[in-house]
Amino acid sequence: MKNLFSIFNQFFLLGLISFGGPAAHLGYFQRTFVEKLNWLSAKEYAQLVALSQFLPGPASSQTGFAIGLKRGGLLGAIIAFVAFTLPSFLLMLALVLFSHQISESLFLSLASGLTLFAIVVIADAVLTMSKSFCQQMISKVILFITVLALITMPSLMMQLGLLVFAAIMGAAFLNKSPRQEAAQSNALKQINSVYLLAFALLLLVVSWLSNQSTELALFNQFFQAGSLVFGGGHVVLPMLAPTVIPVIGQETFMTGYAAAQAVPGPMFTMATYIGAQMTQAPFTGAFIATIAVFLPGFLLILAFYNSWQSLMAKPKLSAAIAGVNSAVVGLLLATLIGSVIPHAITSVQTQIMDILMVISGLLVLRVYKAPVLLLIAVFTAYSLLPALI
Repeated sequence: MKNLFSIFNQFFLLGLISFGGPAAHLGYFQRTFVEKLNWLSAKEYAQLVALSQFLPGPASSQTGFAIGLKRGGLLGAIIAFVAFTLPSFLLMLALVLFSHQISESLFLSLASGLTLFAIVVIADAVLTMSKSFCQQMISKVILFITVLALITMPSLMMQLGLLVFAAIMGAAFLNKSPRQEAAQSNALKQINSVYLLAFALLLLVVSWLSNQSTELALFNQFFQAGSLVFGGGHVVLPMLAPTVIPVIGQETFMTGYAAAQAVPGPMFTMATYIGAQMTQAPFTGAFIATIAVFLPGFLLILAFYNSWQSLMAKPKLSAAIAGVNSAVVGLLLATLIGSVIPHAITSVQTQIMDILMVISGLLVLRVYKAPVLLLIAVFTAYSLLPALI
């Protein structure tokens, strides 16, 4: 019971402070569960990140779910998900219920400051993970190619193609540990067919029954979206747009997307906002949509978790995943350069101060090990000061 409480406590705290989207979340997890708490090694963490990258669903939330699974079994995984998602869920629901009472300028100012802090978190993760996963020359080459390709030609297909490329390069060229031994058991036999079957049945049966009620139709929309999305909340946008916009309108849809980027926790909770708008009972709609969009990714983690652990004992595949880990670091760096920094630092008047804040924040975090909560408070004050003056 103490272990489960610890899981809830750590993930709930992260759910309150994890601003910046999926890339930043992986940085928070690395710092908290690998460096601070030692719940798992850097190698074990990298394996969970690689598994989440290869399966459909919200990659950072799947990683958190897998950490909870490793630490406390199925109940630990569920608790990790609930704790990490709850703050974001409640904030998005509150935004629907009290949107007319919230100052838009104040909200946007707060979001801009927290996005600046996300730069610090992602940069810290890139520096830390590159030391672990990019020591060999071929790893550095994979990192460079990944960053260059994603900055010049950003797309979901490019991202998936780079992960496959990195796996092939890793298997072919990365040095394998001589102590590694092949897995004794057949990894395919360790796939949990119960969860795989549950995923397939829900995908097919709910789609077939979706015209029976508004709730089933809502569940079906978001379950399908969660089943077909690789990466993070940005990618789910085009999956939901064709069916959701005709119901709630373009402006409401984009407001939910913007709010998901401004609040802490997983971006997939944009489903909370949209689901609340699509039914007469906001809480019911928010709850159904949120569960439905996360559920496919979690069922797939449960299905492949044990087989993945077994496969990791095979030298060739372990080397392939080492290549993928190098690509993941490149993915984080490309996200930082191509998306997060341009989104956070936009105003010419404030560019110099924003850059100084980011550099100072990174220095204080890495050299002086300042508490994350303290830095969030500083960046929040920095962002709100002009709006309050």
